[in-house]
Amino acid sequence: MTWGDAFVSRTVTVWVRFVVVAPEGDRVPSIVYQGVGPRIAYERRIAGLTQVDLARAARVALGTIRKIERGERGVSDAVLAAVADALDTDPTRLLPDGERLDDRVHEAMPGLSAVLAAYEAPEDGPCRELRALSEAVASIVGYRLSAQYARISRIVPGLLAELCRVLQSASPHDRPMVARLLVDACRAADAVAFKHGAKDLSARLIDLMRWAAPQARNPLVDATVAYVRTEVHFGAQTHAVGLRALEQALDRAPRSDVPEVLAARGALHMRAAVVAGRAGDGDAAALHLDAARAFGDRVRENVYGGTAFGPDSVRIHEVSVAVSLGDDYLDRALRLAREWKPPQSLPAERRSGFYIELGRVQLWAGRPGAAFESLKAARRIAPQHAREHRWVREDAATLRRLKRADAESLTSFAEWCHAGASV
Repeated sequence: MTWGDAFVSRTVTVWVRFVVVAPEGDRVPSIVYQGVGPRIAYERRIAGLTQVDLARAARVALGTIRKIERGERGVSDAVLAAVADALDTDPTRLLPDGERLDDRVHEAMPGLSAVLAAYEAPEDGPCRELRALSEAVASIVGYRLSAQYARISRIVPGLLAELCRVLQSASPHDRPMVARLLVDACRAADAVAFKHGAKDLSARLIDLMRWAAPQARNPLVDATVAYVRTEVHFGAQTHAVGLRALEQALDRAPRSDVPEVLAARGALHMRAAVVAGRAGDGDAAALHLDAARAFGDRVRENVYGGTAFGPDSVRIHEVSVAVSLGDDYLDRALRLAREWKPPQSLPAERRSGFYIELGRVQLWAGRPGAAFESLKAARRIAPQHAREHRWVREDAATLRRLKRADAESLTSFAEWCHAGASV
């Protein structure tokens, strides 16, 4: 079996939804949310479900559902997640104004720090079989792609600790797979940390990924780590250095016609185009975008190794590059947006990102009304992603100052994303 075949056989499918709980023995603190009953009842009716249907789908007692909807009891974050999953909606849609689901995220930070302090010598604890761990990691990869950061934070500290324990005692045969799972879990944890502004914690998680990657003995895992490590350069504003690092990763990346290999190389070019744009290097950005398009034309849009890649993902990154370079590039982004919209099949985080960046282009082009509509689209698609995005807060604050949209709606939106906090 070649390394490419081995990778394909071990690829985790991320579109399957799992209900995951913390390993036995791990304590997960719980937040209780009040006032969610009317919203749950509303979403339930919209979905055409009875209380009995919802209780069965969420695996929650019928009496509990009735008490919640009547406002006689609060909702723990675990129950909130289960109900949201049953309603096929984001948990933030069920919260009253003023409640913040990301309290759970911030509570997870110390737990992540504790794992990072002891990953080479983890404490004793439960260790599930490899199949169960693969399913658990697949679930949080899916949560990352759909920007469900609160769900990740509830699971990932215990899961990372468990994976470190399993890696320590894994057989030579199993070690590469466990290392790959650890990289994927770290990436999900990093998405939470990076999106919520914990840049130091994000960098430490990336260091853990770099430590685990060689043990996976798979060059595509190395490519994934290089892709994610670019966040360090985004945070430090060292874009030229980040571009060099990505180009070095492309030199090391394997070459073949295996779709996973094509997608890995294409994703690196896609990322390099954005970093080049941030560095103000329009020529390099164009070259990398052209290469990304060429690779995108050779595969179908899908999630490869935890990264969405294909023709649609490349189009989204064209808008990202235009935002970075500005001026003459803005018309290209606006023209693309008139001719194309990201399909529903793309991961929610990526679709939300498209509308966030399009909103910035529209604002700069003197179209504030369209910009506000794009920000609202980003919120509908992935509320947790939009709420924590710095550009959303900046642009909402700018629109509010300009008073160029419906005042009441804009004020409500700005308060939702805490727009004044970043301006």
